[in-house]
Amino acid sequence: MESKRQQKVASLLQQELAAVFQRDLPHLFPSLPPGISLVRVSPDLGVARVYLSLLMAPSNTAAEQQLALVQDNLKAIRQALAKRVRQQLRIVPDLVFFLDDSAAYAAHMDKVFGDLHIPPAPSAEPEAGSDAEGTAPKRPKLFADEDE
Repeated sequence: MESKRQQKVASLLQQELAAVFQRDLPHLFPSLPPGISLVRVSPDLGVARVYLSLLMAPSNTAAEQQLALVQDNLKAIRQALAKRVRQQLRIVPDLVFFLDDSAAYAAHMDKVFGDLHIPPAPSAEPEAGSDAEGTAPKRPKLFADEDE
């Protein structure tokens, strides 16, 4: 579990990195700049794991190319971030970028659940000769070889 300090630093880094990508270094990204879905900071505040959300990427290879572009310009990104957070943080953490695949995972799970075929439950109709008030309801058979 993250401490409050880790959460505050992660939130600050997420906001400032988004501003760096959109305002300070837009020339690095010919298409839409990547979004930042999550930032996790190590307990010593020395390493920040940044998860990039590339929802507008047309394919997986385009997302990987965008991630490679971010990693190639890591020094410029970290310097621009340092200018923005120099009043709040003593040391700018090392940045490690990852692709956030939660949207693809959610789409996959939605497809899996959509492909499931669940038969409807058998309807429980009372038998003609039994008294509905005096007897307990009959248990449905769950297995074919179950005795009555």
